[in-house]
Amino acid sequence: MLNFNVPPVKNSTGEPVWKVLIYDRFGQDIISPLLSVKELRDMGITLHLLLHSDRDPIPDVPAIYFVMPTEENVDRLCQDLRNQLYESYFLNFISAISRSKLEDIANAALGASAVTQVAKVFDQYLNFITLEDDMFVLCNQNKELVSYRAINRPDITDTEMETIMDTIKLDKKLRENLRDARNSLFTGDTLGAGQFSFQRPLLVLVDRNIDLATPLHHTWTYQALVHDVLDFHLNRVVLEECSGMENSPAGARPKKKNKKSYDLTAVDKFWQKHKGSPFPEVAESVQQELESYRAQEDEVKRLKSIMQKLHLLDVRRALLFYRDRTKDIRKTQRLFVAYAPDKLGNPISSQMLSHWIAQAIELAYELAKRPPPPSIPGTAEDKMRLFLIYYISSVQLPSEADLEQYKKALTDAGCNLNPLNYIKQWKAFAKMASAPATYGNSAAKSLGLFSRVMNTGSQFVMEGVKNLVLKQQNLPVTRILDNLMEMKSNPAIVFVVGGGNYIEYQNLIDYIKGKQGKHVLYGCSELFNAAQFIKQVKI
Repeated sequence: MLNFNVPPVKNSTGEPVWKVLIYDRFGQDIISPLLSVKELRDMGITLHLLLHSDRDPIPDVPAIYFVMPTEENVDRLCQDLRNQLYESYFLNFISAISRSKLEDIANAALGASAVTQVAKVFDQYLNFITLEDDMFVLCNQNKELVSYRAINRPDITDTEMETIMDTIKLDKKLRENLRDARNSLFTGDTLGAGQFSFQRPLLVLVDRNIDLATPLHHTWTYQALVHDVLDFHLNRVVLEECSGMENSPAGARPKKKNKKSYDLTAVDKFWQKHKGSPFPEVAESVQQELESYRAQEDEVKRLKSIMQKLHLLDVRRALLFYRDRTKDIRKTQRLFVAYAPDKLGNPISSQMLSHWIAQAIELAYELAKRPPPPSIPGTAEDKMRLFLIYYISSVQLPSEADLEQYKKALTDAGCNLNPLNYIKQWKAFAKMASAPATYGNSAAKSLGLFSRVMNTGSQFVMEGVKNLVLKQQNLPVTRILDNLMEMKSNPAIVFVVGGGNYIEYQNLIDYIKGKQGKHVLYGCSELFNAAQFIKQVKI
C-alpha cells in the first residue's frame, strides 16, 4: 500500500518516491504498532498527517490515503479533491466502501476536474490491529461499542446486540478474506493466488464468560506484567521519569513528572527474547546486561584515555575503533525501559515489586482454597481481584452470612463492591463453577512461601523470586483448543468475544511451542488489563 499498491522491488538501491500519508485515527492505530517513523521515512513517507487536521497544499507530491469509509471521512476526502491539495490520490479504505460513497467521490473528482488525479482506489480489508505476528485485536477506537460491558449489559436490547454483532461481522470478514487473494486464510504460502488449500484452519470462537478469572490474575510473564502494571498501549509503553528526592519549597507546586515513551517492537532484541519469559528470568537477564553495560562503560573510559595519548595521525583509526565499541553500549541502553536503577541501585521498580508480592499472595490463598483476608498488603483493587478470583474459582461458595462479612471487610478496605455483585449474579445465572486452578503440590508449601516473601523484603526481588517460577498450566481457553485440535495439524484461530489479554495469549503460545508443526493465532474484540476489565464488571 505504501508503495502505491505495487510490490516493492527487493534489493533496490534507488531512492523511493516521496509521498505523504493521510490517515484517520483507525488507520493510525493500525500502522502505529507495525512501522516506526524511521521505517515510514525509508519507504518514502515524508509526512504523515491526520485526515481531519489542518493541512497545507503540496501540489507536486502524491498522497496515500488510509481511512475508514465513513461519511465524515468521505466528505473530507472530497473536499481535498476540490482544494487540489496533492498531485495524485491513492485511496485505500480500511474496510470495503459502499457503492454510494464511491459515487460521491467520483462526482467530487468530476466536479474538481481531478478524475485523472485519482490514481487508484483499493478496499484493503485491514479493519484490525496486529500487535504480534500471531495476535490481533479488532479495534481501539470506539472499543466501548464491542466491550465486555456492552455485550453483557443486563438491559441490552436485541437491536443493540445485533448492532454489536454487525460491528464484529465475523462472517463478512471471512468472506472478504476469500476475495482478497493477497492474504487469504485458505491459501498456503506455497500456493498461488486463487488456489485453495483443503487444510482449512480451525476457528475457535470463545465467549469471555467461560473464564472471568484469568483477566483478573496477577500475571507472571514479562509482556503481560508490563501491560498490567505500566501504561502499555499499541506496543508502546509510557513511563514517568523519576524527579529525584529533592524536597519542594513550602507552598510550591510539586514538580510535574516527565513522561517518556518507548516502542517495544521487533527492533528491541531484549524485548523480543524475554517478553514471554517469567519475570524472575527477565530480572536475572537485566542484571547480567547491566553488569555487561558497566564493563563496556569502563572499556570506553579506558579507550578515551588511550586516545589522548595517541599521535595525531592515529586519531582517526582510534575514533573508528571507539565508534565500533560504543555501538553495543547504545544497544544496551535500550534495556533501561522498565528497570532503570533507582537511588538505591535496585534495577526493579517498586511497581514491579508490589505486583510480585500481590501475585505471591494470590498463589498462596488460591492453593489454600480459602479467601484472602482483607488485611493483606496491596491496594483496594488488588484485594478485590484476589477475592473475585477466589469467588469465581470456588466450587463451594461462602454462605450468605460469611459473604456479608467479607463484603463489609472489603468495603472497610476501600473496595467498590460493584464487581463482586456482578460476579455473584453471573455465577448464579451460569449455574456452574469452574474448578479452582492448581499451581503446586500443597497449600502448606504455598503459605510457607508467602511467609518468606513477606519476611525477606527487598532481598526477595533478585534472589527469592526464582522460587516462584511455576509449572506451566493450561488456562481454560488453551484447554478448549487442546481438546479441539486433537491429532490435527491444521492451523488454529482463537477469537475471544468480549475481550482478551496477554496472559491468555502467552499461555496459548507456550502451549503451541510443544506441538510441533502447529500454529495458532489469537484475536479478541478488545484488549484489556485487570484494572480495565474490573471497571466493566458491574451491574
